[in-house]
Amino acid sequence: MTRSLSLRAIIACAIVSAVGCASAPPVSRPRPAPPPGTSPAPSPALPAPGPADGAAATRPVDPTSLPGWQADRLDGLGAAIVRQCTMRTPPGPWPRLCAEFAALPRPASDAMPRPEALRGWLAARFEAWPLRDARGGTEGLLTGYYEPLLTGSRTRESARQAPLYARPADLLTIDLAGVEPRLAGMRLRGRVQGNRVVPYHSRTDIETAQPISGSELLWVDDPVDAFFLEIQGSGRVRLRDGTVLRVGYADQNGHPYRAIGRSLVDRGALRSDEVSAPTIRRWLREHPAQAAEVMRTNPSMVFFRELPVPPPAPPGEPEAGPPGSLGVPLTPQRSLAVDRSVVPLATLVWLDTVHPVDGRPLQRAMAAQDTGGAITGSIRADYFWGYGPDAERAAGEMRHRGRMWMLWPRGETPPAPAQAPTR
Repeated sequence: MTRSLSLRAIIACAIVSAVGCASAPPVSRPRPAPPPGTSPAPSPALPAPGPADGAAATRPVDPTSLPGWQADRLDGLGAAIVRQCTMRTPPGPWPRLCAEFAALPRPASDAMPRPEALRGWLAARFEAWPLRDARGGTEGLLTGYYEPLLTGSRTRESARQAPLYARPADLLTIDLAGVEPRLAGMRLRGRVQGNRVVPYHSRTDIETAQPISGSELLWVDDPVDAFFLEIQGSGRVRLRDGTVLRVGYADQNGHPYRAIGRSLVDRGALRSDEVSAPTIRRWLREHPAQAAEVMRTNPSMVFFRELPVPPPAPPGEPEAGPPGSLGVPLTPQRSLAVDRSVVPLATLVWLDTVHPVDGRPLQRAMAAQDTGGAITGSIRADYFWGYGPDAERAAGEMRHRGRMWMLWPRGETPPAPAQAPTR
């Protein structure tokens, strides 16, 4: 038995020791968790929940009492629901919910239900379970992400270009749920070296020693854009002939994500209250000699795959974004990345925060269709803004406090947050 380990040995390595193995929570995109900033407070609180974490131990409220319930026009929500209802087996209670949704009245020429029918169904069919943290708090950090546009080429054209790597052939990824159900969603990543499983190459190793040369998928013109594409997890690349390709998350090297904003603060380059995606980008571009060193303080690296570019959306419907962790295309301003150990994927979530650009209340129904490496905790989410410069600006400036409610079928209790086993 050469160049392999028994499954038992691998699992023992995963559970007992973090040395010699790489483990990571379920991610579709490792993204940073910016430090909390000051922002306008959400709308006045509903009755505060009790002390337990998550939503299962709270008492639900009627969704019509949620802040901004009537103001949400629900545009795009139907498309988000349709996309998750096209799954072969939608998760949780959604097989029967999808059947109900499909029966809602709609115009003959429209695939989406009438807004008043959708609002009535949500009010009649769901209850709102407030999410809270372990201390009983009802506010958490809400950030945003988007689908960027880069320029590049299929082959390397200049020394300044940076590669986007495809998933390397020697990357070993093991899903631990089949052996230990309490490790559902946990993945072990590494590579085989002789008769051992060792951590996969870090960002520094990949960029300096080039152990995965030949795995380049595309070359992009700006190394800073390439780095931030990893944070977003998906995007588009315009080639010289005008062709636009879409790339999405394929895998990750198993090293933990470390926010380079923290590195810049530690170096005295930025103050903690200055850290945001735009200020980090600006600093990296103004200090090209130090940029690679700073970016390498994040050992995590994302690998990509090419995705089909969707056809234009029908009039009145939102464009299909890249696929999220649920496996369905994201819907701009209706898809949310969550910690799925707290909020099951496909769950509808009510959000109460403020718009990052104009400061108005941002109160609307969302669909939990994605995850992220930095999206952990009961009241933590990443808002998908879509594609284009407006989405980029909103995502870059979104770093606000907010509240979340899970919309769960009436008469049923949402699952308790998953608990990982103790070592």
